Amino acid sequence: MAISKPRLDICSSSQKHNNRHRWLQSYILSIFILFTIITLFFLLHTPFYSLQTPPPPLSWSVMHQLQSYSIFNTTSSTTTIKSMVHKLRTSVTFLPLKDLRFSNAALVGHTWFMSSMYDTHQEGEVQYQKFPSESSHGRVLCLKGRDTHDGSWNYYALAWPEALPYNTTFMKGLTFVSYNHYNYDNLWHGLTAMLPFVAWHKMNNCSRFPSRWVLYHRGELRVNMGLWVGTMMEATFDGTQKIERFDGPGTGPVCFEEAVVMRHNEGGMSRERRMEVYDLMRCKARIYCNMSSLNDRTSVELNDIGMTLFLRTGPRSFKNDSVVAEIFKKECDKVEGCRFRIAYSNNLTFCEQVKLMSMTDMLISPHGAQLTNMFLMERNSSVMEFFPKGWLKLAGVGQYVYQWIASWSGMKHEGSWRDTIGDHCPYPEHDSRCMPFFKNARIGYDHKHFAHWSRRVLADIRTRKIHQASIINTTILPPPTTTSVRSSCLLNKY
Repeated sequence: MAISKPRLDICSSSQKHNNRHRWLQSYILSIFILFTIITLFFLLHTPFYSLQTPPPPLSWSVMHQLQSYSIFNTTSSTTTIKSMVHKLRTSVTFLPLKDLRFSNAALVGHTWFMSSMYDTHQEGEVQYQKFPSESSHGRVLCLKGRDTHDGSWNYYALAWPEALPYNTTFMKGLTFVSYNHYNYDNLWHGLTAMLPFVAWHKMNNCSRFPSRWVLYHRGELRVNMGLWVGTMMEATFDGTQKIERFDGPGTGPVCFEEAVVMRHNEGGMSRERRMEVYDLMRCKARIYCNMSSLNDRTSVELNDIGMTLFLRTGPRSFKNDSVVAEIFKKECDKVEGCRFRIAYSNNLTFCEQVKLMSMTDMLISPHGAQLTNMFLMERNSSVMEFFPKGWLKLAGVGQYVYQWIASWSGMKHEGSWRDTIGDHCPYPEHDSRCMPFFKNARIGYDHKHFAHWSRRVLADIRTRKIHQASIINTTILPPPTTTSVRSSCLLNKY
């Protein structure tokens, strides 16, 4: 009996030890299970919350963004980056410059030129696109656009500067890319396409000058501006303007370090902004042609009234220039200081037109592109316009463009005279098929109406001139010099 007792104590102690060990294991297992549940909870919920967090904005530099990820901080970063850049270069997608979905409504709403892009537009300012920019996420503009006959064969794309398409020619400097629904030869159509670039130039304190121009007409490449339009841009941007032909040795895409694209002419600009832009072009044209400013004129010259009959040859010319000229000259002779001039727009150089307009207070001319010169007159000068028969009913809004430019450039459009006698149309006069009979018809005259009309306009001009001269004569100005004339002009002190 004395031997069995220790054995019972040993068995009891061993059993207690085993029970304690099992309890400890159970406790550790519970802790592990709880930790596992908590870990799984966070792992399952973390992706959900991450998806709800908006992605960070794209960086200006693709390489900088790629290197911000830890995966590229490994020894294989160079290979990975090269692979990513290769994918970006090969994934650049070129779209047709001319989106045929909008080809029948190019001037209504959204343009078909670069149709996937949207313009930057501040209230009252010109509409434009800028590359690279925040809206392009730092990407530059690339073109494959050499076709001169079919705009749907010309293409555009956006690419990051670090991942340009293969075989790309990269052009340094600022590029102006113009879309024109009409053409660059006509004074009016060409100027309306160029004016928004001047507006953008002015928005940037006249400090940004283009290295080149890329011109498109209905998506087709053009390699020339009309002489008048080109000279106006040369005067405005202080030097000969290079028009890109894409005739270099490369056949691949062309990408631009910096590009500004205009698609809506002066659309969206306020009248005040347009007048400022026309003021700038008038000023720069006079500097280019070595013309003096208004402040340089004598009191006699300030009181003079310049009446200019600006004639056309061929379509929309007067049937009898000499009779029309005699009517207006006769009325001019009745007014002291009135100086009558006759000029034909097709035989004057650019600077001759600038000089003529600077001496003109009353411009008399048939409807036509030559009237674009009106903004080269001083502000508040008068314009009288003449039309052939049939235009009022059939010509549409195009007949009002010179009323618009008169308003935008600060001139006074004194109304229009419309001939009631002209070629006979075999269709009813409201029929659109009559327009070909009237479009380029010549213009007659009404002696009584022209005389009365010119007397009224001359009287208004005389009143304005006297008031203007009194203001200038009572203002103490320093003796004018070439430098002061140019400086005051550029500061918009007209």
